Amino acid sequence: MAKLVADQLVEMLATAGIKRIYAVTGDSLNHINDAVRRDGRIQWIHVRHEETGAYAAGAEAQLNGLACCAGSSGPGHVHLINGLYDAHRSGASLLAIASTCATSEFGSDYFQETNTIKLFDDCSHYNQVAATAEQAPRMLQAALQHAVHKHGVAVLGLPGDVAAADAKDIPTATRLYRPKPVICPSATELKQLAGLLAEAKKIAIYCGLGAVEAHDEVVALSTLLKAPVAYSFRAKMGIQHNNPNEVGMTGLLGLASAYKSMHEADVLLLLGTDFPYTPFIPEKAKIVQVDIQPERLGRRATLEMGLCGDISDTLKALLPMLKENTDHNFLDEMVAFYKEVKKKMQTYVEDTGKENAISPEFVASTLNKIAANDAIFTVDTGMTNVWTARYLEGTGKRTLLGSFNHGSMANAMPQAIGAALAQPGREVYALCGDGGLTMLLGDLMTIKQYQLPVKVIVFNNRALGMVKLEMEVAGIPDWQTDMVNPDFGAVAVAMGFTAFTIRKPEEVESVLAKAAKTEGHVLVNVFTNPESLAMPPKVEFAQMKGFALWMGKLILSGRYEDVFDAVKSNYKHLKDVL
Repeated sequence: MAKLVADQLVEMLATAGIKRIYAVTGDSLNHINDAVRRDGRIQWIHVRHEETGAYAAGAEAQLNGLACCAGSSGPGHVHLINGLYDAHRSGASLLAIASTCATSEFGSDYFQETNTIKLFDDCSHYNQVAATAEQAPRMLQAALQHAVHKHGVAVLGLPGDVAAADAKDIPTATRLYRPKPVICPSATELKQLAGLLAEAKKIAIYCGLGAVEAHDEVVALSTLLKAPVAYSFRAKMGIQHNNPNEVGMTGLLGLASAYKSMHEADVLLLLGTDFPYTPFIPEKAKIVQVDIQPERLGRRATLEMGLCGDISDTLKALLPMLKENTDHNFLDEMVAFYKEVKKKMQTYVEDTGKENAISPEFVASTLNKIAANDAIFTVDTGMTNVWTARYLEGTGKRTLLGSFNHGSMANAMPQAIGAALAQPGREVYALCGDGGLTMLLGDLMTIKQYQLPVKVIVFNNRALGMVKLEMEVAGIPDWQTDMVNPDFGAVAVAMGFTAFTIRKPEEVESVLAKAAKTEGHVLVNVFTNPESLAMPPKVEFAQMKGFALWMGKLILSGRYEDVFDAVKSNYKHLKDVL
């Protein structure tokens, strides 16, 4: 049998280090599927929905550096898009194979025909369709180079007849190259930055994901400058651990201590972050941003200096130029305030809730104690994000994945699939909202089919909690946010899971510990308090006014009990406001 283009492409994928293709096979994708079967080096992961496949591959790419998903003509392409958007915005090096109808049918409004160039244009760095056997390997090589070095999605459109054609030798490369250059600002720029830092009395550091690989350099810098270190949600697991100068997160899910340190500083160093929430960026401080992608410089704040560089390379070059700051009053004050903030946070843990209204903070804090030192957590968007952001702690070995930039529901369970396959041997917890889980509920069967030891923890508050909160602070009566859920434990058992249901606070620790020790896939359905609120690090008057207006409208409409439940459930927040 002659080598087909499909065989040639699978060879290239295996050589590049692709271990799995997440996909729903069918029609135009069948030749790739068969080539994978015959080659034997790549595992075909049959997901129930292509969006799940894209999310799972995105998680694998973030953990292992490169991954692949695929979708066949028409609906398969469209189903991929949400997961591809998430991967692209997360900087995950992901190859998507979009198989499509035969080239002879292009432009004829053929069955399931889609224009892949238009469809994937906004969520990819590379996006081309191979119309000949010669083009296919050249385009795949280019796609791999773009995905790995631009850190995002690359799409290869592959017509079925091209995949089935005889392979052609090409004069250009078919392998993936992975150079690792040293990238840092010029000596002149570093000298200027060192001078700016020498003149400042109060310096704060804010780290994003780009600073995670520079943990030790960040700690050394903060110690030298006596600068408190705040960080983003994505950077928490990499920056928090073994860091005596950390003061927590800022942003919508953050803490008052990080917010305070950044706003009271004379100079703020933004390291490897594209932090999107401008209301949390100080207006008076001199801001210096260092990012390996210079197109990001200045798009979140007015800068004193904007520098291009890898954070580790940059700090290694900068540190010898700096003199130690002997005034540690600012750092001491911010670290002490952070301790007070953490002490207040324990209030929410100590009030464990009641039957069918367990405090979600207590659940997250308990899981933090039970989970392994190197556990992988995947978290759904919404209120689940809040509890995990504040109560899961970094160890230097743990990993946290979520839809942090795209902000999509339903990401946690699919990402856990990719995480469990990518790094076997590590505990994997999918921390799901009930709304998020039900969106892609069918792919619990993918976990079962591949016998993945994923622990699915459902924060079951019977509502779209974050949407409800948004309405409340805007002074709008919450409407159509309640959810009528199935018995998640019964559903999980029907799908072959071990399942537990927690309705009482006193059951939380023992059941979560039992779930963690249970072999294989487990689902834990926790009935959390639907009235639990998440306070931002700084409460604006407009939010208080909106919340009061919301309560007034509910009382006037006869929903007295909802108001009383909200007040009783959140009395603890008064100390944060007053």
